[in-house]
Amino acid sequence: LHGVYVLAESRDGLVIVDMHAAHERIGYERMKAAWENGGIRSQPLLVPVVVQVSAREADLAEVNRDLFGRLGLVVDRMGDASLAVREIPALLRDADAERLLRDLHSDIAVHGTSDRIREQINSVLGTMACHGAVRANRQLAREELNALLREMVRTERADQCNHGRPTWVKLSAQDLDRLFLRGR
Repeated sequence: LHGVYVLAESRDGLVIVDMHAAHERIGYERMKAAWENGGIRSQPLLVPVVVQVSAREADLAEVNRDLFGRLGLVVDRMGDASLAVREIPALLRDADAERLLRDLHSDIAVHGTSDRIREQINSVLGTMACHGAVRANRQLAREELNALLREMVRTERADQCNHGRPTWVKLSAQDLDRLFLRGR
């Protein structure tokens, strides 16, 4: 519905799912599990994405190279003020590599050293999950919609996205009847 919501019939009513929020939570929980088990698998890019940054940002990327690697992002310094993104998290293979790098840079700059980042890793993973989630108006095939709904059932805390918004609401048959002033 409107390129944002999935409408699904349940045994006793209607479930409305915000597909971006639900997919974001699923991705976040997957990356969190991968992080806790030693890192996130990366996907090499056919052509590296070169990103122009400040010299300070390039220094910051160099210092945090291992942290980026654990996040599945392989970044090399190309000069005083440019970086090359060579690999991105496999879970985010369709993400905008430059935007992802810039957002992670921002998290590092805000939180300080890599030790502080390690304490704030869930925030970083949340940023990454948001980038990998389906966007509004993306037409999903029926199989993809069904897979999203099945994955929600298996995902911890699937009832809200990483920002605390609900991922779904349910209207019972009674709720629907009340909306349409129907009696059974």
